Amino acid sequence: MAAEVSFASTTMDERDLRETEQHLLQILGDKRQRLLNQLQQNPDRREHIQAEIRSVESEMQQVRDRQGGTTHTITYQTVTTTKTNQGNYMDLSGMPAMDPKQQTMEWQQQSYLDSGIQSGATTQAPSLSSRQGPDDLDDDGMDTSHMLMEWNQGFQEGFTQEQVNEMNQQLIQTRSQRVRAAMFPETLDEGTQIPSTQFDPNQPTAVQRLAEPSQMLKHAVVNLINYQDDADLATRAIPELTKLLNDEDQVVVSQAAMMVHQLSKKEASRHAIMNSPQMVAALVRAMQTTNDVETTRCAAGTLHNLSHHRQGLLSIFKSGGIPALVKLLGSQVESVLFYAITTLHNLLLHQEGSKMAVRLAGGLQKMVALLQRNNVKFLAIVTDCLQILAYGNQESKLIILASGGPGELVRIMRTYTYEKLLWTTSRVLKVLSVCSSNKPAIVEAGGMQALGQHLSHQSPRLVQNCLWTLRNLSDAATKQVRQEALEGLLQTLVHMLAHNDINIVTCAAGILSNLTCNNGRNKMIVCQVGGIEALVRTILQAGDREDITEPAVCALRHLTSRHPEAEMAQNAVRLHYGLPVLVKLLHPPSRWPLIKAVIGLMRNLALCPANHAPLREQGALPRLIQLLMRAHQDTQRRASMGSTSSQGGYVDGVRMEEIVEGTVGALHILARDAHNRAVIRSLNCIPLFVQLLYSNIENIQRVAAGVLCELAQDKESAEIIEAEGATAPLTELLHSRNEGVATYAAAVLFRMSEDKPQDYKKRLSVELTSSLCRADAMPWAEPHELHDPGMMMMPPDEPAYRGEGMFSHHSSVSSVHSGQHSTMGRQPHQVQPRTGLYSTGSYHDQPPHTPIDHGMDHMDMGPGPGGPHHMQGAAGGHPSHSDYPQDLDLGIPTADLGLEGLPPQGGDNNQLAWFDTDL
Repeated sequence: MAAEVSFASTTMDERDLRETEQHLLQILGDKRQRLLNQLQQNPDRREHIQAEIRSVESEMQQVRDRQGGTTHTITYQTVTTTKTNQGNYMDLSGMPAMDPKQQTMEWQQQSYLDSGIQSGATTQAPSLSSRQGPDDLDDDGMDTSHMLMEWNQGFQEGFTQEQVNEMNQQLIQTRSQRVRAAMFPETLDEGTQIPSTQFDPNQPTAVQRLAEPSQMLKHAVVNLINYQDDADLATRAIPELTKLLNDEDQVVVSQAAMMVHQLSKKEASRHAIMNSPQMVAALVRAMQTTNDVETTRCAAGTLHNLSHHRQGLLSIFKSGGIPALVKLLGSQVESVLFYAITTLHNLLLHQEGSKMAVRLAGGLQKMVALLQRNNVKFLAIVTDCLQILAYGNQESKLIILASGGPGELVRIMRTYTYEKLLWTTSRVLKVLSVCSSNKPAIVEAGGMQALGQHLSHQSPRLVQNCLWTLRNLSDAATKQVRQEALEGLLQTLVHMLAHNDINIVTCAAGILSNLTCNNGRNKMIVCQVGGIEALVRTILQAGDREDITEPAVCALRHLTSRHPEAEMAQNAVRLHYGLPVLVKLLHPPSRWPLIKAVIGLMRNLALCPANHAPLREQGALPRLIQLLMRAHQDTQRRASMGSTSSQGGYVDGVRMEEIVEGTVGALHILARDAHNRAVIRSLNCIPLFVQLLYSNIENIQRVAAGVLCELAQDKESAEIIEAEGATAPLTELLHSRNEGVATYAAAVLFRMSEDKPQDYKKRLSVELTSSLCRADAMPWAEPHELHDPGMMMMPPDEPAYRGEGMFSHHSSVSSVHSGQHSTMGRQPHQVQPRTGLYSTGSYHDQPPHTPIDHGMDHMDMGPGPGGPHHMQGAAGGHPSHSDYPQDLDLGIPTADLGLEGLPPQGGDNNQLAWFDTDL
């Protein structure tokens, strides 16, 4: 299809083309003049300089030749789309330029485009009074017969035929101007008055309705022409500009860089630049070698413009642009710094391989240094770059630590209020918080307080990231942070347990669990601000969501032991109706990690005598014994199969020996009540307790001897114990190196001998004296002094959630695994020194799963090894048992021992996956 369209002026891109080529001529002319000056000053290099002059003159002649063929009009004889070797472009050749008014007049004279709109040649003006049909309409789509009536009504006077004809003639004469005013307003002379034919402001005329689409069409055609011109201009200019960028003359390089920067601002020429590897390489080289600030700015600005396209990113990466850009991060020029960091940010986001290139170029150290600036938007880009680089890369995290990154990041969280900056900074801290080396540094810098002050922010994403980070840091913060600094945070976390967002509730419960582990002051604060009631309510509302119930139960377990408010907490759980739901959690579908936590909590609750009857009425005793038998059968089955696999002893990350120890320990405390002892005896579990005396794990021996000690208070139970053959293993346990085991064994034997002859009692007394006598030669006194030794053996808390990973499940490795093994039937190779009257072995806080290193936030998610979101990083250090007070309890320890040398968890860890900060 052919269409001839003549415009009144050359386009803006034609002028740009001539201006660009004129600049090229000027640059080449300046270079020629400098070469002539060098020719006079260096006659010995005459031939070399003359050759360069001839080369420059040749290039100048080529530009002049192109200039001669550039001036052409824009009369489109045939506007066709032709496919060239560079893509689909319109063939715009042979378009002569002319004066704008002349071009408009020519358009008006073309008969095929006229239709009477411009000249009015074929348009007649019918009389207003003679129109009869629907075709008798004005050119603007208005029926003037009605207009006459409206005028008569509006002005209360009529018009003669002569006046009507005069008005029609005026409208005909101004018709072309009205169309021009609507479609091409730029072609009208200033001050031209155009009469309007619109009489109803709510009803636009036909010309007015066509004005907007006509303008859009005109702009689309002009943009298409300009795009072609930009592409042609860049294609012709790039070879010369590449040569100039590689020139030894820095003045030439600077001017060429400025021209390339201008070209890169237009899309078509930008594509031409990024598709020229030579040009991009020349820009990178110029940026690296020049000392001129303006050259650096223009080159960096060009790369910044190219980085908005994938092809541009690839060209920059392949041309070695990343080291050059990293070098610019030390620039003192704001614009250069902005171009460098934004270009690197785009590369890190979208170009594969750029992360390693930035690390190798020293980008991490430069970026950490930039954190001291105060432009919040600039800092947001820098922190996002750090997050991308640190995610999943332990070496990057250590480099950030060595460069002082944690302190600067905490300062930003404490200082600024710009939401995007706070969010990106919290994401970096979240990634670093799974690193065991960075974690103490963040806490020491005040990270817990800085993150806690944003928990009431209006931005959900900021609040969630702060909670995730606090969750990761909370285990380290228990011992490092000044306790008075956490009061506000603890109160906020208790209030957040009532939040509607499940993720927030899960985080808050996990943080409270960690912060209350082995920290008496934090336990008291949580109890005083209503933490018990909030946690019980959370468990009631959570239902089967174990990612909430498990940390909440663990927090309650910590709050119900080893602090001045513990007895109040034990009563509060009952008063807020927590006992029924806790017993229910011992049943399916609860999994072993949750069951283990509930067992430990029940053991603590049993320390309060007022809880004995309610627990019995809720059916806790039969369920505990069921769990005991099931776990014991599992351990026996594995023992008979000779299982030596590192994963063989775990079910959902919990060793069945832990369940055995936990249930027997809880039954031991519950057996202090006479009614409970009767129920336990009626469930025929005494033979199992006697069998557990033969266990090779000291802690199981201790709790088994402890429950037998309580049951032996009743004569009927004592007879059953003796009938089951408990005398022999109990006598052997008198020689145990664990004083708790030996004490309980002595107590059981003593109570079993109450109805025996006096000679038997005397022989037993001698045996007990020789076995239990200490260095001060003090023999054991009456049995009643042994009745309540359990009150002296409260073990440290067992943290369910260490902060290595986002919501990382606890590693339920029991104290039974690292406790001392029994020496029954043999003499130990080495007798360990005793550290106190009743030693529980080495109880340590139980480490978590190894944390994952994260995205979604990009975000660190995952449970332990083998899970779908395996975290990277090491667990925190484990305190030795000497760190804990020796106010021990002969009941079940609620802490797990250290994990040195222990196998990772087994089972289906898919159910344990929480969130990974680096995802």
